[in-house]
Amino acid sequence: MHSPPAALPRAFLQRLCGVLIALAVCHLGQTSAAWALDLQTVNAAELSKKSFQKTKGVDPVALKAQVLLDRAGFSPGEIDGRLGENLTKAIAAFAAARGLKADRQVTPEVWSQLTATSSDPVLMEYTIAGEDVKGPFLEKVPSKMEDMRGLDRLAYGSAVEAIAEKFHMSEALLKALNPKTSFEAGQTIVVANVSDNAGDAKVLKIEVDKSKRVVRAFAKNGNLVAVFPASVGSTEKPAPSGSYKVTSVSPNPTYRYNPAYAFKGVKTTEPFVINPGPNNPVGSVWIGLSAKSYGIHGTPNPAQVGKTESHGCIRLTNWDAKKLAALVGKGTAVDFFGSEQRRRSR
Repeated sequence: MHSPPAALPRAFLQRLCGVLIALAVCHLGQTSAAWALDLQTVNAAELSKKSFQKTKGVDPVALKAQVLLDRAGFSPGEIDGRLGENLTKAIAAFAAARGLKADRQVTPEVWSQLTATSSDPVLMEYTIAGEDVKGPFLEKVPSKMEDMRGLDRLAYGSAVEAIAEKFHMSEALLKALNPKTSFEAGQTIVVANVSDNAGDAKVLKIEVDKSKRVVRAFAKNGNLVAVFPASVGSTEKPAPSGSYKVTSVSPNPTYRYNPAYAFKGVKTTEPFVINPGPNNPVGSVWIGLSAKSYGIHGTPNPAQVGKTESHGCIRLTNWDAKKLAALVGKGTAVDFFGSEQRRRSR
């Protein structure tokens, strides 16, 4: 590499680097200063003709919509501030529940009703607690099941991963909102203002829509309680069809691999066990079904929910799986309908 010309003073180069770094952090696909990514801008964001038109980068209105939908029970999956399929599905589900029409272009009527669901700010400040960063964390989270054997716990890979999941966010968004943070105890950061409170309603029926890749939960009176994006089955191992029941709810499940499953990428012919943890293949919770070997569960890869195939089961984000687990019990009806759409399997 060539050294900078001696004629350029060090102070000038430092200022230039600072400007370039700031532009890179703020850009994230944005094209104007009006799209600055900070707490005030996102909390004050309002629908305009330019909203929801960008397929890349962070849109403050999209981010605001994701948090509001998450709080209203229409999960957008991982909150990343981007226009994507899970967000459009959540918007459509919210609109349908309110008797409104919506597509990728959110109508003023949908936006009005969505913002009326809560007056609380969508982003908030949070002081990192010692519990958030104490670990222990895995130096490297294995990607192959065989490599997970023997680990005491399939823990988070870092404090950033743990904090991002705590607030239903992508790690990229968490870092973008806090560009100068080292994520240590005592630091104040900006996070999504979400809640893990499942509420008092009890779910009597779950619908698994294989065509739309969503899970819907209904109360005894037929009211829609929650909607979650999901990865549902695959061509290799399709999800079942028909009616079943919940047989068990297990937090922090142990994963037991049966070689009869013959999953792609798993070469061993011997059964093995993977210990619990958020990066366990079935995540933080397992909801067992009367369909043998099938369940609704969490995942170590929240960004892939609804975008890839599963090994036959119904995969939600860890926080959505926990919320659903708090709403159901043994005997809850589970109805499967539709057909799987071919996706990349994981």
